[in-house]
Amino acid sequence: MDWKLLGLSFITVFLAEIGDKSQLAAIALSGSSRSPRAVFLGSIAALLLTSLIGVLLGDGLAEILPTHFVKAIAAFGFAFLGLRLLWYEKK
Repeated sequence: MDWKLLGLSFITVFLAEIGDKSQLAAIALSGSSRSPRAVFLGSIAALLLTSLIGVLLGDGLAEILPTHFVKAIAAFGFAFLGLRLLWYEKK
């Protein structure tokens, strides 16, 4: 096991998830429910599933495309979403 990669993945995902909409949804659900344990387990399951899908998709793309191209696609996607958020006008 590559412990350095494990630590880097943990820190990256942990920092990316702090204060995002899924965390806010979990806060709202646990505050309005009588079973915070169920909200916690549901949140864990959802994050694990989305991470698994991302890892499998990334691995599959890396088998077909060069790694630098996959990284470029991801960078373009993030930049596009960021710019769209900056210039999105509510109507």
